[in-house]
Amino acid sequence: MPDLSLLVFVGLCVATALTGVIFRPGDWYKTLDKPSWTPPDWLFGPVWSVLYLMIAVAGWLVWSNLGMSVALFLWGAQLVVNGMWSGLFFGARRMDLAFIDVVVLWLTIAAFIVAAAQIPLAALLFVPYLVWVTIASALNLSVWKRNPQAA
Repeated sequence: MPDLSLLVFVGLCVATALTGVIFRPGDWYKTLDKPSWTPPDWLFGPVWSVLYLMIAVAGWLVWSNLGMSVALFLWGAQLVVNGMWSGLFFGARRMDLAFIDVVVLWLTIAAFIVAAAQIPLAALLFVPYLVWVTIASALNLSVWKRNPQAA
């Protein structure tokens, strides 16, 4: 029987993912000038679903092996910062604040990878997340700079 504490980590990730449901791109985002390398809209749901599962497992691995630790604190911090992005970008339409948020998210993810290095699988599970957030950061910056009137 799997450890039920894993469900807590999955639940926290689902709660964070709901911010993306509450603050949807909508018509405003469709009108913005975006770079040609913007991922298609249909890709975001599947990618984030896989990433959130990996984030949950990484957090659970840290909890199971290290308990309360710097790595677990960073895991929680990245989840909070992650959850703020959709509200800033799509809800408040503050691409500038969303960019600051995504940079903080990137730094928190990177710090988690370092802090969780003693649990290699936990650290490794965050690498695709870091790659995706790197792309998201560049996209956020590009859209913000291309649409100064919308910020």
